[in-house]
Amino acid sequence: MEIILSQEDIQGIDACLKKMLNKSAALSAYLIDRSGQLITNCGSPSTLDVSAFSALTAANFGATSEIAKLLGEEEFNLLFHKGQNENVYFAVVGENMIIVIVFDDRTTVGLVRLSINMIMDELLKIISPIYEKRE
Repeated sequence: MEIILSQEDIQGIDACLKKMLNKSAALSAYLIDRSGQLITNCGSPSTLDVSAFSALTAANFGATSEIAKLLGEEEFNLLFHKGQNENVYFAVVGENMIIVIVFDDRTTVGLVRLSINMIMDELLKIISPIYEKRE
């Protein structure tokens, strides 16, 4: 599904992501739609291939949705991957988006999760009307 975001929408989303990064001390944040398209990102520049990262994130959520159904769950609304140097936290935003946070040992998964919860309503107020216009 193709969506159209205004400059104001992107600025609002970026403000939410920056607020979350400041509160959590995470490295970077990405907002990705369920088809794997990057909407926007904030944080430390990295050598990450953002296009591949976005596509794999969407595929990851697709696979885990099927696992959830096998277990009798509607969906898993968050995923967490712990690495040796960096960690990745994924959470569903509404029905159509995924927020991805990359962080290291300077913060905790709990603080990242709390920081996402603090901006979720604000993010949904920006994103929900965009999808309502498409219906």
